[in-house]
Amino acid sequence: MAATPKETPRGYGVPGGDHGLSGPTVFAGAALMLSGPLSILMGAAGIARDNIFAASRYAYRFDLTAWGWIHIVVGVVLVAAGLGVVSNQSWGRGAGIAAAGVSLITQFMFIPYYPAWALPVMALDLAIIFALARFHVGSH
Repeated sequence: MAATPKETPRGYGVPGGDHGLSGPTVFAGAALMLSGPLSILMGAAGIARDNIFAASRYAYRFDLTAWGWIHIVVGVVLVAAGLGVVSNQSWGRGAGIAAAGVSLITQFMFIPYYPAWALPVMALDLAIIFALARFHVGSH
């Protein structure tokens, strides 16, 4: 007589789980959709008031209008990646990691202009990368 395999619960992190997104993935998607509008708002502020931020003798010094457009583009990409993550698209996880990584770099370069904004957004981007890059067992 052959022994029958014991049934295992199907769910988060279990191969063949049918519950969809895990908690960290939902967090990452929501955080991407939060970080995106924050970057867009920062970009709009930089474009609208070109003298709102100032940094002297900084290696990565750009015109603030250019910084504004960079933040707007990164913000739109973050929102799109967040939508991909929460809608469980196959490209969402990779796009989310890439978008949060680019956002992290741009925020790092923006620290001299507005550190009170850049540092919390950098922490949010790191949390997004951690949540999306953790070991993930996909459905088979």
